[in-house]
Amino acid sequence: MPFGYASPEQIMRDKADYARKGIARGRSVVTLQYVDGILFVAPNPSRALHKISEIYDRIGFAAVGRYNEFEELRLGGIRYADVNGYTYDRSDVTGRGLANLYASNLGRIFTESIKSLEVEVVVAEVGDTKEGDAIYRLTFDGSVFDEHGFAAMGGQAEAVATRLKERYRESMSLADALEVALTALTEPGGERPPVGQLEVAVLDRNREHRKFLRLTGARLERLLAQTSNPPSASAAPPAAPPQASGETPPPTGPDGDVDDGSSPL
Repeated sequence: MPFGYASPEQIMRDKADYARKGIARGRSVVTLQYVDGILFVAPNPSRALHKISEIYDRIGFAAVGRYNEFEELRLGGIRYADVNGYTYDRSDVTGRGLANLYASNLGRIFTESIKSLEVEVVVAEVGDTKEGDAIYRLTFDGSVFDEHGFAAMGGQAEAVATRLKERYRESMSLADALEVALTALTEPGGERPPVGQLEVAVLDRNREHRKFLRLTGARLERLLAQTSNPPSASAAPPAAPPQASGETPPPTGPDGDVDDGSSPL
């Protein structure tokens, strides 16, 4: 046996363990159905690096893991949808077709590359009725799971999914669905993410043409006020004590570091 030999099974196990550890370092994302469509909720302190996005008219995208890797998948999905919608018909672009594309790419990279992608993805499509809704969860190795009702990924996904299963019910209102999602994302005894660190979006079947809508600002605050335990607003830093006359306050630096996409979201 040559020096440094490793069996294919061992190589695959090592790559899978590496990807799982990277994904688990990210924050969880929850996707669930409500009476008028599909809701996405994710704790996300960044206002520029989105974990939840629109792909096409009825299709939304959510991901966890390395931002630069799942952003490339998102852009590839948009190109696929645009080309097929223009070449054939907009109705020919489906969530299942996009999930199959992602599964093929993720599976090929996992098998052929030294390093697998540290990402997990949800592709959701809203139908004209709740029976037409679809939620597909894809893992780093290209496996596809057709989820029913809800899906959780990233971070402590198993614990989040357990809390979702305990509280989820069909045909919830948007406010109730958001309450269930926030409860599932919060550790028992822990504090919910502040409003300024929540990324929330919906695929609303009642909207014309483009179904994707981000919930931000006053609209999100009004919705959170309807929940039984709304998260607190972002805490403002304590005011500095008044300076004595003639004293110059010390200079302050920027808050936080620049996110270059290398750390899991």
